[in-house]
Parts: sequence; structure tokens; C-alpha cells
Amino acid sequence: MIGKRDLGHAVLVGLSLVLATTLQAQQKRHAAPMYRLEGATQPDAAAKAPRLDPKAIELLKAMSARLAAAHTMSFTAVSTYESPSRAGPPLLYTTLSEVTLQRPDKLRVITPGDGPASEFYYDGKTMMAYAPAENLVAVAEAPPSIDAALKAAYENAAIYYPFTDVVVADPYKDLADGLVLAFYIGQSKVVGGTTTDIVAIANDTVFGQLWIGAEDKLPRMIRAVFATDPMRLRQQVELSKWQLDGAVAADAFTSAKAAAAQHIAFARPDPQPPAGGAGSKKKASGKSSATK
Repeated sequence: MIGKRDLGHAVLVGLSLVLATTLQAQQKRHAAPMYRLEGATQPDAAAKAPRLDPKAIELLKAMSARLAAAHTMSFTAVSTYESPSRAGPPLLYTTLSEVTLQRPDKLRVITPGDGPASEFYYDGKTMMAYAPAENLVAVAEAPPSIDAALKAAYENAAIYYPFTDVVVADPYKDLADGLVLAFYIGQSKVVGGTTTDIVAIANDTVFGQLWIGAEDKLPRMIRAVFATDPMRLRQQVELSKWQLDGAVAADAFTSAKAAAAQHIAFARPDPQPPAGGAGSKKKASGKSSATK
């Protein structure tokens, strides 16, 4: 029989389904670089210098400025990710999330499927992770910004969303962190049902591609492969139904139904070192693996 704690862990896994293939990559941020410049086995400093195409950087900055300037924002995110199979080739999984935010301190993510349904509410003071099918909710005090709340949700419960770079206060800062490569690929008239500019970027941990609306500068699709993933599994998120600076109901960022559910503690679904062990001492020394 599954105990309450095990059930709580299972629910939190459902709340962060996309994390299944990204958790290890996120935790090993200082692993060997994925992107290596061409040239000698031991390139000199000039060869290792970042290669940043001005047009690509301009597009990233324009997209980031458009997102950062929006006081309210809503969109639909369809996340697609690969997971290993016993047969060898990876299987493909998807989740759909309806996202609403109000800067600087309110966020709601409703994920009806695929996988376990989940709801996440943050109102500037409290965050709630709710599993409607099981009627279980984890409630915790939260820091006073969307960025800090997302970080706390990840560190305390492994809740991670692949569209995080879109909703943070300064998207360009997140995207440009450690950037060693950025170049412009061209245009697409297929993705997002509009004309998009395609940009590729890379740092030591991830190689990504972004499709950015040529007119509205909104991101329409993002693809990524993480360096620490030996299988190079691909992850993708499609962003649609954008609404910026629209009216948002005052009660949009909380849920009476979720608050009334059976409470469980926020906890990470991945195994943690025993209290007082070597792992806990390392954590106490000051470097969280989820911190940039």
C-alpha cells in the first residue's frame, strides 16, 4: 500500500512531469561544455571567445524587452519532451499548460494533461501546488517575486517549467547567462502560424533554438538539448494564444478549492541525502546545485 508520504511524492512528480528528463541536467550546471568551438584540441583564448551574431542578439533583446514590459501576460504552452524507452529509441511525451501572470508577484499555471493534472498558484505571499484528481495540495510561504518563487518551487519541490525563461523579470539576462554562441538562422512561415525569425544559442550546458515572431517579437517555439544528458534527448515548448496587458481577475492567483484540499508538505520527489550525512554537510557549505 502506498503511504501518504509516498503518495505526496508521486503527486509532486506529476506536478513537475517535464522535469523527468531535465532534472539531472539542471543540477549539473558545471558539467563539460556541450558546445565546443572548432579548431585544435586545446584552443587558445581567442578561439574560445564567444561568437555572438549581432542580429541574433538584437532579436533576443527585442523579444525579452517585449516580455519584460508586459504587466500581465497569458499564453498556452505545449511542452514536448523525449524519454528513454526499453526498446531503445526515445518515447515522446507532451504536457499542456495554461499560464497567467501579473508582474511582479503573481503566477498561475494550470496543467490539465497529458500526465497527472496539476495546478500551481502564487499570489505574492503563498504558493500552492495542487493535484485535483488526488485532492492533495502543498502550501508554503513564498518570496515576493515571480523569479524567487519559481526558484523556491524548484529547490523545495523540484517543480520546474520549461517556459521559465519567458516569465522571469529579465528574460534576456537568463538567456545570455554564459552565452558562447548565438547566430541567426533565417525565417519560418510555418511555426506559430506566422512569420518567425529563428535564432540558435548555446552555453556550456544547453544548445537551444528559438522561433521569435517577426512582427510582435513574441516567442513561438523553443527547442533545447542539455549537455549532461548522454542521450541528447530533445525538449520543445510551443507558445501560443498570447495576450499581453489584458485584464486579469483579482482572484486568478488563488483557489479556494485547492486551499481546502488535503494538505501535504512541499518535498522533492528525487532521493535526498540522509540528515546529518555527507550530502547535508555539503549543502550546508553553501552551494545549491539548482542555483546559477
